[in-house]
Amino acid sequence: MIPPMIPGDDRGLLLGDGLFETLLAVDGALEDVEAHLNRMDRGCAVLGIDPPARADALAALQGALESAGLMMGRAAARLTLTAGSGRGLDRPADARPRLFAMAAPALAPRGPVRLATVGIRRNETSPVSKLKSLSYLDNVLARVQARAAGADEALMLNTKGELACAAAANLFWIAGGRLFTPALECGVLDGIMRARLIGAARSMGVEVAEVASGPEALEGADAVLITSSLIGAAPAESLDGRRFAASPLAEALSSRCR
Repeated sequence: MIPPMIPGDDRGLLLGDGLFETLLAVDGALEDVEAHLNRMDRGCAVLGIDPPARADALAALQGALESAGLMMGRAAARLTLTAGSGRGLDRPADARPRLFAMAAPALAPRGPVRLATVGIRRNETSPVSKLKSLSYLDNVLARVQARAAGADEALMLNTKGELACAAAANLFWIAGGRLFTPALECGVLDGIMRARLIGAARSMGVEVAEVASGPEALEGADAVLITSSLIGAAPAESLDGRRFAASPLAEALSSRCR
């Protein structure tokens, strides 16, 4: 649960120094919890933060669901880890990471989404681009731009002009019966649902390619999908006003991630 007070010198609050994971819970059961905690551990190794004990992380998540009265139905459970207290760029030698969780209702996915390409770029040279970092303002502003364009979600490129991701989801597209997704080196989060969709496609005999491609790759796409733990695999209705026809393969893949 959230501590009674987050101190004003918390590094997550001051500097975005920390990580988070958002998990889907259904009737109080956390989905893909080990995969999420493993990813947080990997992120801690990159940032040089001590990872939380599994028992503490699980207790925090479960406590958040219970205190919010969300033991039935769908809920989003967010686990947050900060680097603890300490002002300035240098972390104190005795810094103690701070762990807490919160939960909120999660509506069921409502169907195809409208995408709009935005001007905010993903910095593929930064380690943060591949982590669930608390430094999330680029994603927030990307979503703002997408909404201003009349879309539901943003399509972000990286600084090289390559396809990267959505503001809060991984990106896929189908062309010629193959499934494509930006490579992690493009500044892409190693998404939990991303891995599931790749695995589902391969189990169906669909060739999967992780690539570095410009936005022109989507001009010939038969379908576009975005994935996250809360939405599963959602097909795109349109991109920058261009509508996509129904795709049986996209629907089959999406059904494997619900």
